[in-house]
Amino acid sequence: MDWSAYLPMILQGAGVTMTITLASIVIGAALAFFFGILRVEGGPVLSTIALCYTEVFRGTSLLVQLFWFYYALPLVGLSFEPITTGILVLAAHVGGYGAEIVRGALSSVSTQQLEAARALNFSRFQTLFRISLPQAIVEMMPAFGNLAIETLKLSSLVSLISIADLTFTAQSIRNLTLDSASIYSVTLLCYFAMSLVLMVAIRIIEHVVRRGDVFPRSAHS
Repeated sequence: MDWSAYLPMILQGAGVTMTITLASIVIGAALAFFFGILRVEGGPVLSTIALCYTEVFRGTSLLVQLFWFYYALPLVGLSFEPITTGILVLAAHVGGYGAEIVRGALSSVSTQQLEAARALNFSRFQTLFRISLPQAIVEMMPAFGNLAIETLKLSSLVSLISIADLTFTAQSIRNLTLDSASIYSVTLLCYFAMSLVLMVAIRIIEHVVRRGDVFPRSAHS
């Protein structure tokens, strides 16, 4: 098999996969923090709304969510480009699982520190951003790292709505060449290489957070 003719297609497909993955992680992380904080600090109504969001996206199939957004929403007048649909659905998936990570980490902050903050007359906002979050983010990093890798692997599902990602491209080349062993072996290696890059980036971010470069040391005390 002459790979020189197909290598640009594979690299382009890998680029689409990485773009979708990174966009989904960034948007999903924002959703995770928003709904995770609401679960802890939002009061009865907002906390219930956040709970409904997390349970819906954690309790239903990602594939079905993808098909619903792509095929059902246009029936009520809401339609998006395939790549936008893929990013939004994956981001909502990350947000649903990530919100539970945020909630758990915030809930793990010791009550003694929260009581000390109240004794110092900190507002809820000050307590959250100066006491709870700086400590909770450190605890969240390993779980968010695993979620990011999982998002990369799940991104292959977007090929089912005609997005020319790595999986879709590999399947197209396989249909042309009928060389299943070679093309899928290369595809596996590409996903593994992207996972390694993502893991290294996550380890660097985790190291920076744990070292205290993101939040001052005084915020951890």
